[in-house]
Amino acid sequence: MATAKKSGSKSGGKGLAAEVTPSADLSAVIGSKPMPRSEVTKKVWDYIKANGLQDQQNKRMINADDNLKKVFGGKKQVSMFEMTALVNKHLKA
Repeated sequence: MATAKKSGSKSGGKGLAAEVTPSADLSAVIGSKPMPRSEVTKKVWDYIKANGLQDQQNKRMINADDNLKKVFGGKKQVSMFEMTALVNKHLKA
């Protein structure tokens, strides 16, 4: 069969293209409208950079302000890798 699957359409999509809705806590950081996961990650990084939350000694660590502490489960500092997993807990498809 020669039918090709469409993996990402504007309304649906999968993976990074799938639109997700942020939780109330995450909405304080990135806004509340549904967006693709890739956009969520970009907006979180924009917030971190705009507020100077990347640790100056170890750039892989993110220092949480009051808004990010709620997203990070109360932690004051997380690694950028741990951050992704914690942010994903605040997204629903």
